[in-house]
Amino acid sequence: MIARISLADRRAFSQLYDSTSSKLFGVCLRVLKNRAAAEDALQETYMKVWRYASKYQSGGISPMTWLITIARNTAIDKLRATRQAEDISGMHETLAAPGLTPEQAVIAGGEATRIAVCLAELDDPRDRAVRGAYLEGRSYAELAETLNVPLNTVRTWLRRSLISLKECMSK
Repeated sequence: MIARISLADRRAFSQLYDSTSSKLFGVCLRVLKNRAAAEDALQETYMKVWRYASKYQSGGISPMTWLITIARNTAIDKLRATRQAEDISGMHETLAAPGLTPEQAVIAGGEATRIAVCLAELDDPRDRAVRGAYLEGRSYAELAETLNVPLNTVRTWLRRSLISLKECMSK
């Protein structure tokens, strides 16, 4: 479908949207924790897919992984833009609630199982760093403060953890 979308095939785009929108909405909602903002991020995601479909090259990653990456990055960009204007005193209200999140419920199947297995292979602080940076949209500085380690250690953990995850996912 992505190849057909790169040729401006609206029917393929509609089919892709119908088959992936609920999963990608879950990704956006998990990061943003706000339905309206997640809907905006989802719309931006599909605009990027339409615009950049010709740049997709499988290179070992599935089309769904590519789409999830676009959605997650779009949501993180939106989150970071709103965090700059947010008052620090209200931060306790944005903490994640216990239990399954909408994203976890939507992504429960498919590649989520493989990712969970690979994340479980990481040591605890590295696992928390990866989850904080890539699932919660936290900055390196926030992670360094939370994990009580130097900033460069966080960068090294994330780089090495991503290499380990890539190797694990390619098995």
